[in-house]
Amino acid sequence: MKIVVACALIDVDGRILLSKRPVGANMGDLWEFPGGKVKPNEIAEKALIRELKEELDIDTNESCLAPVNFSSYQYPDFEILLLLYICRKWLGNPRSLAASELKWVFANDLRKYAMPEANKGFVSCLQDLL
Repeated sequence: MKIVVACALIDVDGRILLSKRPVGANMGDLWEFPGGKVKPNEIAEKALIRELKEELDIDTNESCLAPVNFSSYQYPDFEILLLLYICRKWLGNPRSLAASELKWVFANDLRKYAMPEANKGFVSCLQDLL
């Protein structure tokens, strides 16, 4: 089972940042919440802070991360446990270092974006929170 962390970055207007997986990558061309794999012996929050720096060139800390939900899903080749956090405070302007595109969207518009199955369950939760 792969343990993966994801983050719903929420801006001052209440929009959530989505990143689009590059075409040709596993689940390419789908939209997701930024994040990535937790390394062996790595704490989930530390992994998310690392991934946000690597993918978006932003800095945050553990006190700015709030766990909100989790999802497990069995894909044909692997099983995933996806941990979702919310973050409203970070330093820097998110810019794509890994995704093919970034987009700020309101929670009510999340269903308009094709997402990996493990991410889809978070949409209702985020709509209820925001």
